Amino acid sequence: MTEDEDLRRLMRLAQAGDQGSYRVLLSSSRDWLVRYFARRIAPAMIDDLVQETLISLHAKRATYDAGRPFYPWLAAIARYRWIDALRRMRDSAELEERGVSAGSGEDEVLAGLSLSALMTRLPPSQANAIVLTRVEGRSIAEAARICGQSEALVKVNVHRGLKRLAMLVESSDA
Repeated sequence: MTEDEDLRRLMRLAQAGDQGSYRVLLSSSRDWLVRYFARRIAPAMIDDLVQETLISLHAKRATYDAGRPFYPWLAAIARYRWIDALRRMRDSAELEERGVSAGSGEDEVLAGLSLSALMTRLPPSQANAIVLTRVEGRSIAEAARICGQSEALVKVNVHRGLKRLAMLVESSDA
């Protein structure tokens, strides 16, 4: 029996009211979600995102069809929670940017730019590498471990992403 088949069986039992099976299912799901989000978001946000996803799993458990694979269903829920978290980060960054004082010309430019909006125009691998190394100040080695990429690939993603961001900023100045 594969792991996915085992989780399907556990979910079917949980839907029938077996609390022990549900606890095992949630524990296995939690472990998988930690690995899933570790490649997509800052480490400080993983626990909250895992909890939000588990709450969504709980709320949507009656909609699960035990005849279908479990992991794709869980991944879809996780993806929606991840997108919601990215939107909250973007909205939060935009609010912070509106509060920037406009003392010098540089401040006006910074206030007019939305870094989060620009980041959404990058491939996720580039945006994630830039956030980890340039915004959070992590080393290339740490970013590589978090992203599940080689150090060389993280460096390439940062370089290409910064080059693309510069191009986007220059094109918005014209």
